[in-house]
Amino acid sequence: RSNPYQTNLLRDGVRRYLQLPADQTVLILHAKVAQKSYGNEKRFFCPPPCVYLSGPGWKLKQEQIKARDLGEEGFRVCGYMGLDSMGSSLMETQKLSFEEQPDAKGFGCAKALYISDADKRKHFRLVLKLFFSNGQEIGTFHSKLIKVISKPSQKKQSLKNTDLCISSGSKVSLFNRLRSQTVSTRYLSVEGGAFIASARQWAAFTLHLADERCTWSEFPLQEGYIRYGSVVQLVCTATGVTLPPLIIRKVTKQYAMLDVDEPISQLHKCAFQFQGSDRMYLCLSTEKVIQFQASPCPKEANRELLNDGSCWTIIGTETVEYTFSESLACVREPVSPVPLITALQLTGGGDVAMLEVQGEYFHAHLKVWFGDVEAETMYRSPKSLVCVVPDVSAFGSDWRWLRYPITVPLLLIRDDGLIYSSSFTFTYTPEQSFIPGQQVLSDIPQDSDKLLDSIHQEFTRTNFHLFMQS
Repeated sequence: RSNPYQTNLLRDGVRRYLQLPADQTVLILHAKVAQKSYGNEKRFFCPPPCVYLSGPGWKLKQEQIKARDLGEEGFRVCGYMGLDSMGSSLMETQKLSFEEQPDAKGFGCAKALYISDADKRKHFRLVLKLFFSNGQEIGTFHSKLIKVISKPSQKKQSLKNTDLCISSGSKVSLFNRLRSQTVSTRYLSVEGGAFIASARQWAAFTLHLADERCTWSEFPLQEGYIRYGSVVQLVCTATGVTLPPLIIRKVTKQYAMLDVDEPISQLHKCAFQFQGSDRMYLCLSTEKVIQFQASPCPKEANRELLNDGSCWTIIGTETVEYTFSESLACVREPVSPVPLITALQLTGGGDVAMLEVQGEYFHAHLKVWFGDVEAETMYRSPKSLVCVVPDVSAFGSDWRWLRYPITVPLLLIRDDGLIYSSSFTFTYTPEQSFIPGQQVLSDIPQDSDKLLDSIHQEFTRTNFHLFMQS
């Protein structure tokens, strides 16, 4: 463990951080699958991988660099993105220029990435390298795994091949290409609380399967894989804005197929009919999202004729988020690898409660902190850290009188003071029946070691609860 003097200094800094977090967040959005390019063609990833930079820590860091370097341009963030098997040459990657959006987030997009048929892998990751324009490296960040496919499957999907099927609760992107022209690609997005069709940015939507017998106000969500003919709801993951209940239809040669009941696959063409409407479909008109009324097919009652703007391509998406804070660290070392916590597992009890922190990108220079209290931490592997759960008394002198749960955030802190926050918390829940009451306090002198020991034992025998904040 760190020496007491360093720990106290760091603890003061962590307390300031918890009161006013100066986080820097890197958010990478990308598709779950990528279609391979053959020969000399370049089939660019669609939707293109996007990067968002958010959090007050970016501005704070840029101000520090600006003050130190006395330059106007040295604090701009720039980056390069490529595939994980590529060489170190930046010629093989795409440069990202970040522009500030109205919500103060930085936005960059890699529109010209592709995977050729010379690359025989079935999966790969994207690699993002970020720098300040004065040459200072920020760090290296990886996407989640992306599956390589040759082309969209034309066969009826089997639920045995779940890699390509789309499940309820998963995230998707929808895009439209008028007359199949790449330059006319528009992505369903949300701006100012309204749905739009954007040529620049795309949104990830959570696709929920719903009970078609219920009204929109009830709308209970269901589990399972999405099939054509299902009633679904699209919810924007960033804003929470949602569309009314929709019936998802398979599209064949610009016809909506009303009698198809099969699982939906990646990169399928589909249409979204407003539930209870008279053949009204979700449609784009330039950058607006409108409703289009399909024409009935007189010869085939199971088909309805759509226009180009009503035919969407659906693809699953992934999001990976890295958050860190340099507010306590004055170092020029890269912030990567940025650890990601995915699960917590508590073992033991009493004075030897142990917490296993599971995730990715762990290393031996990390310590687990329960709020502003450092825990004795042991490095097990890049996917596992184990720590001793601090006694609740470490959180203040008033701990002995508490009759309610204490919830503290879980942090990982590098040995140079770099803070990695997480969405996980740890809750101490005292057992009410064992908390000493006023009568016990009157029977035992206030300065009695026996009293303190008994309270200590009961709190360390507490019920622990782990949960992720939404």
